[in-house]
Amino acid sequence: MKFGIDRLLADPELRKPLDGKRVALLAHPASVTADLTHSLDALVASGLDISAVFGPQHGVRGDLQDNMMESPDFTDPTYGMPVFSLYGEVRRPTGQSMGTFDVILIDLQDVGCRIYTFVTTLLYVLEAAAEHGKAVWVLDRPNPAGRPVEGLTLLPGWESFVGAGPMPMRHGMTLGEMGRWFVDHFGLDVDYRVIGMEGWQPEAGPGFGWPGERVWINPSPNAANVNMARAYAGTVMLEGTTLSEGRGTTRPLELFGAPDIDAKRVIAEMRGLAPEWLAGCTLRDMWFQPTFHKHVGQLCSGAFIHAEGPGYDHAAFKPWRLQALGFKAIRRLYPDYELWRDFPYEYVFDKLAIDVINGGPGLREWVDDAGAVPGDLDAVTLPDEAAWVETRRGYLLY
Repeated sequence: MKFGIDRLLADPELRKPLDGKRVALLAHPASVTADLTHSLDALVASGLDISAVFGPQHGVRGDLQDNMMESPDFTDPTYGMPVFSLYGEVRRPTGQSMGTFDVILIDLQDVGCRIYTFVTTLLYVLEAAAEHGKAVWVLDRPNPAGRPVEGLTLLPGWESFVGAGPMPMRHGMTLGEMGRWFVDHFGLDVDYRVIGMEGWQPEAGPGFGWPGERVWINPSPNAANVNMARAYAGTVMLEGTTLSEGRGTTRPLELFGAPDIDAKRVIAEMRGLAPEWLAGCTLRDMWFQPTFHKHVGQLCSGAFIHAEGPGYDHAAFKPWRLQALGFKAIRRLYPDYELWRDFPYEYVFDKLAIDVINGGPGLREWVDDAGAVPGDLDAVTLPDEAAWVETRRGYLLY
């Protein structure tokens, strides 16, 4: 199969509209061709006039580990063009940076989750391009989490840098498709096009979204593999809790735990509450000691989520519900556990992080309500999921 960048480089007719234009590139470390050449180098070699580079959260170099660690602007040491950070002093492109190009190519590997900020950066670039009369091309890449949809829809008034619009946590779209929905939903008057993939089969195993012939490169420091991408729509919620999500280990966002819980008991409680929410994966109790971040240097009892191997069922796996169930089990076993972390999250200072992550208080309220059962969460979530499946239908390209 071919990604958007590979098709653009291979077909002079696709590149022809860029002749004589100043072209910017929005990219990160995973913006590479099939032979692992970085897209910037490949596009410069193709003869395009690359006049500026933009970097999303974690930077063009992908060097910054955590949330709210900002990247500076700098000058590219090889080619001499300006490199603008969209996660530093600004998160929206400024008028100054918008004046450096005519067309911006967006070549970002996403992981298929609303909270992953590349989705919001895409919207902000589209809005700025509409304002300044610039063209936006998305060089499309696979959604490694595939097509499944899961989670509550972001509520009006809960928009943030981790919540661009009314979609569920796991949206099941590529960035190219998401851009089509953004343009329509927000009524943007912008010259937008997608250089689509060739041969992507999101329903085909064993990758179910990620083609086995392509090397996985971290799009952000803690997105280490496809298992992480599959689990992330659930494990990202751990960022709003006092539980460790595994930052400071070699498998972040694939596990959860803490020094003061018994993971075996938690897993058993989860199985007793809603065994169907654990389908499609294998939960393994384990131990870990973070070298940085939450519970640094402390031995933690944890649960590892294996959305991989013979125990993986793509259609059955529900990472958002699984992680919600983990919270519920901890709340039942340890009623007074200080689960919710109160700190500024992605530039939101007046709401609990877990609510910002979920685009509303519904998930937290379900966890904290001692009388609430799994069916109660399904009752509000299933209609949201069905509505999104219908909404996105007209924007899918594959």
